[in-house]
Amino acid sequence: MSSFEENLRAVRARIDAAARAAGRDPGTVALLAVSKTWPADAVRSLAALGQADFGENRAQELLAKAAELHDLPLRWHFIGQLQRNKAAAVARSGAVVHSLDRAALIAPLDRVGEESGRPVAVFVQVDLGGPEGDLAARGGARPDEVPALADAVADAPGLELRGLMAVAPRDEEPGPAFARLVAVAERVRADHPSAVDLSAGMSGDLEAAVESGATIVRVGTALFGERALPSDQDRVTPVTRASRAPS
Repeated sequence: MSSFEENLRAVRARIDAAARAAGRDPGTVALLAVSKTWPADAVRSLAALGQADFGENRAQELLAKAAELHDLPLRWHFIGQLQRNKAAAVARSGAVVHSLDRAALIAPLDRVGEESGRPVAVFVQVDLGGPEGDLAARGGARPDEVPALADAVADAPGLELRGLMAVAPRDEEPGPAFARLVAVAERVRADHPSAVDLSAGMSGDLEAAVESGATIVRVGTALFGERALPSDQDRVTPVTRASRAPS
């Protein structure tokens, strides 16, 4: 058994166990493999094992991998902070956008959705709190801003509001943070019943996320191993990055 196969089985077992412990059907929780900084060959290896959903946090890397792996039936997701000048390119790639955190991103994404006749699937990212500096790295709209932002997304004809996304802060247990996410999600669903998805949970806290109702967990380290760092724009070299929180 390859390390990828062993890791994938272990992660899916964790998801299944967490869902059953929460009284949920394991089939209601999807696994999003976070392939950021890993080469296309690593994505191809995991795809050969049946994994179809992959997430990237840099527009350039997403576009390059999507082009290199165009022969595979993959579903791409953008999970990083999105720059307005990169929004249209990400949307044209067909990727699901998990990180809409401000109104300025709506117009460029909506324009692509309308022009293509294929609505861009969007999650509104929620800021769940954390120490100063952590928020700038993790992004998200303040909870009190999210309902209005969700309304604006839902009103855009070229967009499809899928739900909410969040990253638990580093300075507290994930359970209370995910409970805050659920409270915001309930407010949004009251006006937008189809916005049922919750993108939450990573390698270290997926159980808490599933218990709180996550429908998508974003897992990187537990699948691929320690993060790789780009050595230049064209290739990546695996290295240990102990200072970075796992995905």
